[in-house]
Amino acid sequence: MLINLALAYPELLLAISALVLLVFGAFNPKATDVVGGLAVLALIGAAALSAFGAHGVAFSGSLKADAAAGYAGVAIYLASAAAIPLGGNWFARKGVVTFEFPVLILLAALGMGMMVSAGDLIALYIGIELQSLALYVLAAMYRDNLKASEAGLKYFVLGALSSGMLLYGASLIYGFAGSTRFEDIAAAVQHGAHTGVLFGLIFLICGLAFKVSAAPFHMWTPDVYEGAPTPVVGFFAGAPKLAAMVLFARVLYECFPGAVTQWRQVLIILALTSIAVGAFAGLNQNNLKRLWAYSSIANVGYAILGLASGTAEGVQAMLVFMVLYIVDVTGFFACLTALSRQGKAMETIEDMAGLFKAQPGIALAMTAFSLSALGLPPFSGFLQSTMSSRRRLPG
Repeated sequence: MLINLALAYPELLLAISALVLLVFGAFNPKATDVVGGLAVLALIGAAALSAFGAHGVAFSGSLKADAAAGYAGVAIYLASAAAIPLGGNWFARKGVVTFEFPVLILLAALGMGMMVSAGDLIALYIGIELQSLALYVLAAMYRDNLKASEAGLKYFVLGALSSGMLLYGASLIYGFAGSTRFEDIAAAVQHGAHTGVLFGLIFLICGLAFKVSAAPFHMWTPDVYEGAPTPVVGFFAGAPKLAAMVLFARVLYECFPGAVTQWRQVLIILALTSIAVGAFAGLNQNNLKRLWAYSSIANVGYAILGLASGTAEGVQAMLVFMVLYIVDVTGFFACLTALSRQGKAMETIEDMAGLFKAQPGIALAMTAFSLSALGLPPFSGFLQSTMSSRRRLPG
């Protein structure tokens, strides 16, 4: 039992911190800085535990602490920690004092930590729902704004639909494979997935595709990005997508290694559709948040191509790709969060006119992050593009 708990130290730290800070904030609702600071320390501690913690399998295979979980955990927890001061400053400027924001970030990070460490279908679903419920509330956190409330409602309704698809797919897989553990499912389909399991896998892929906003399951993304608070969008676009992509890789590579030729075709269609939708639908966007929504759809398509290769190298390329994308998108939205003109948020391309004269530092930083996401050298996005070009799809 102690060994199991030792492997779950990052998740335990986040869970205990979220509960303690929730109670503390309820009795001290004005102490937002204290709650935010302690939440950041908890996330940094969880990142350290993920980086230097032991590896192994816990809770009868439900939790896997391995190199992939540790790598993703560090990136997720640090990105979550960066979101807390950005959101705190933004809400303070709007005159909204809310201690719940850092607590919700902690709960979302806890769900993402469970996602990247999931070893069976039950842990997978619990992690996804814990993350999703926190994100629904974060999207509608700015209650005085109609667009934010609309964004939260749209995200919740469509998220519930995707969760139903995911749960139905998991139940089909369990019914035909006879187990929820990834290893047992892999043994049952080692010679390929038969019709019943294949239907369950398709539903599972569709549910996960919604979580990463892959086309044609992207319909929520532009509206939610536009309506949600800017620092929340910066958080949405980074860490949750990495967690969902790692979970995507776990399901496909650990549950269905014997059915690569079957699920690869689905992933290729998802990837190419996402790239096309993200590239062309973003051309006539004027709002920067909607523009980055379509950018995230296209970049998810590139990441899915890595998974479609069916090789360990493809997964490694996807992991590096997503971490570099987190840096770009978090940096860009950090700059966008800091911008305002006469008390009004600057979110459109027209609003950026004259920015270099007024605030040259932020203008240069936004340009660098945008060029990096575009894939131009010598920025980190060029490394992303190089990795994408080196992927090979067998057959």
